[in-house]
Amino acid sequence: MREQELNFEGIEQVPLASFTERAYLDYSMYVILDRALPFIGDGLKPVQRRIVYSMSDLGMSAAAKPKKAARAVGDVIGKFHPHGDSACYEAMVHMAQPFSYRYPLVDGHGNWGSQDDPKSFAAMRYTEARLTRYAQVLLAELGQGTVDWQPNFDGTLQEPVVLPAQLPNLLLNGTSGIAVGMSTDVPPHNAREVVAALVRLLDNPKTTLSGISKYIKGPDFPTGGEMISSRKEISQIYKTGSGTLRLRARYEIQNGEIVVTELPYQVSGAKVLEQIAAQMRAKKLPMVEDLRDESDHESPIRLVLTPRSNRVDTDSTMSHLFATTDLERSIRVNLNVIGLDGRPAVFGLKAILEEWLEFRVATVKRRLNFRLDKVASRLHILDGLLIAYLNIDAVIKIIRSEDKPKPVLMKRFKLSDTQAEAILELKLRHLARLEEVRIRGEQEELAAEKVDLQKILRSKVKLTKLIKKELLELAETHGDERRTELVERDAAQALDESELVSSEPVTVVLSERGWARAAKGHEVDADALNYRSGDQFLASAIGRSNQLAVFMDSTGRAYSLAAHTLPSARGQGEPLSGRLKPPDGSTFRAVLLGAAEDRCVLASSAGYGFVVRLGDLHSRNKAGKAALSVPKGSSVVPAATVGEGALYVAAVSTDGRLLVFDLEELPELTRGKGNKILGLPAKSDIELAAICVLGEEQALKIVAGQRQMTLKSKDLDHYYSYRGRRGSALPRGWRKVSRLIAE
Repeated sequence: MREQELNFEGIEQVPLASFTERAYLDYSMYVILDRALPFIGDGLKPVQRRIVYSMSDLGMSAAAKPKKAARAVGDVIGKFHPHGDSACYEAMVHMAQPFSYRYPLVDGHGNWGSQDDPKSFAAMRYTEARLTRYAQVLLAELGQGTVDWQPNFDGTLQEPVVLPAQLPNLLLNGTSGIAVGMSTDVPPHNAREVVAALVRLLDNPKTTLSGISKYIKGPDFPTGGEMISSRKEISQIYKTGSGTLRLRARYEIQNGEIVVTELPYQVSGAKVLEQIAAQMRAKKLPMVEDLRDESDHESPIRLVLTPRSNRVDTDSTMSHLFATTDLERSIRVNLNVIGLDGRPAVFGLKAILEEWLEFRVATVKRRLNFRLDKVASRLHILDGLLIAYLNIDAVIKIIRSEDKPKPVLMKRFKLSDTQAEAILELKLRHLARLEEVRIRGEQEELAAEKVDLQKILRSKVKLTKLIKKELLELAETHGDERRTELVERDAAQALDESELVSSEPVTVVLSERGWARAAKGHEVDADALNYRSGDQFLASAIGRSNQLAVFMDSTGRAYSLAAHTLPSARGQGEPLSGRLKPPDGSTFRAVLLGAAEDRCVLASSAGYGFVVRLGDLHSRNKAGKAALSVPKGSSVVPAATVGEGALYVAAVSTDGRLLVFDLEELPELTRGKGNKILGLPAKSDIELAAICVLGEEQALKIVAGQRQMTLKSKDLDHYYSYRGRRGSALPRGWRKVSRLIAE
């Protein structure tokens, strides 16, 4: 059967690439212009503008009784914004939250979210709302011919293209949004400061950015806090239209406790508490004993931190918390908005103010012209009414006798159609004798108003004076004191981890199979601890819990772990291979613990070694760092700590020969092979078995399996010689030495 041929007649055919490109560009422009970016005139996105207008249309003014939020949302999406009700309601909620908007547009009744969780608001069927007094700044001149109107999405209604804002709402409330390929983040500002800057620009249009900065010192966020960015940084942001600001919480000391009273913009108090509590659980905040949330209706933010003692440095503690929690955060600024030309652009502060003033001047001119037309029209009607009253008998006679009195009246008294219609619409009550006096009085008032309007429209100075007066009155009505304090401070610094851990004596124990653990105290019998089957004690080191433990593997690499992070000695510890990444085939052979300036002796079984500072062995790298060069076939001997007053090094070979020499004969290096410690026979399997560092009067305990022997300082003279010698033989039965211990 022959396939039916497709008929493409009347169908436009375009390449798929061209179609998708055009469709994506159309979508992008729609999102940019009609969804995500605000207009510079009223500072609103379309959905916000439609919410405010719909609520006004529903009579939900500040003086009216609140109505269900669902009613407003239904009107918005049904008449002007055919999108999801949840997104529309969320936009409405955002405009009602005093911690989100510097000057809220919606007065919400019920649960409209909290600073801890802005999206915890109740469903719109439960909440009620009305407009705030400040919203009148956007709506007051709407019916005065100030803006253009456009059909709604189905062409059945008219909606304003923009609201005739009397103040630069864009700067006062700020906004944020993500479009396609661009975004906007405008921070809120203080009304009085912005108006002062506008007045300065009206007085002197050539005012520079530095002149404006004398009035607008920086953004003013609804939640207060401190802005710690420098004046230079703020000025640069206002110049370029983009950058980053640093905001910090504000706190005070009350009865020895740290009380956080203000948080940075869009920071949750609950999240901050969680972050601080996590550090306390991890024992990384030993200077804080207790943490409480005392926030209530009267004090929306009150986070209380109790120091462990009155010796705690609160400034350094708070500096650490600023650096490690949301008590300090960055605020992105990107003044990307739709200008008067209908195109998105990144504006500087001065450019925004100048552009808005241009919008305001045009709006005021349209308002004055609209009023002038109304006055002229009314004067024209009053002229006709006055003629009628002066000839009242003739007018009544014509109306009573003529079938069509309107054209007769127009011809007889030379009236216009509008005047004749007004006369015919007169009620009998207005035929009183005093009506003529009222008309003449109204004529005089309107004539004077007409002259004033014409003077203002003709004079740039008078127009500017009027705009200034209105701006100052609005600033007085809606303005308030600055909430965000400008305090130039250095960036917060987190405390070193060693400062955050309590300093307690510990003993770190390493087993033959590379399992590590930490026991409290220094009087620990490491041999008596419980080890896994087939495992046994290898080495131990004493120090403090806030120090780094250094582990050496058989290849001579050094690894560091914080001592307080090691498991308790109550158990069998954990394998170091689970936290570190040693080379394949290597084993852990030594452990060291102490301050960075402490010294120790590293040695290989080949008989070479050197003195090194512990700080030179520290490494945050899981793969460690090369420290001791170990000859092929050799390994690392458990290291020896150089204590205070140490003078000698004792070294013993696997064939039971002991050598004691002066510590100063060993060089101090940061890495390498070192110098010969003990002379070993060439081409033999004899190796260096153990080393130890001794003080002047210290004895030497020799451990060989289960047997132990102690040599007092005078007995060690027999074994004393120079570094690199063969050493003297120990008594029979002490040829297989495993450890040397200084006592």
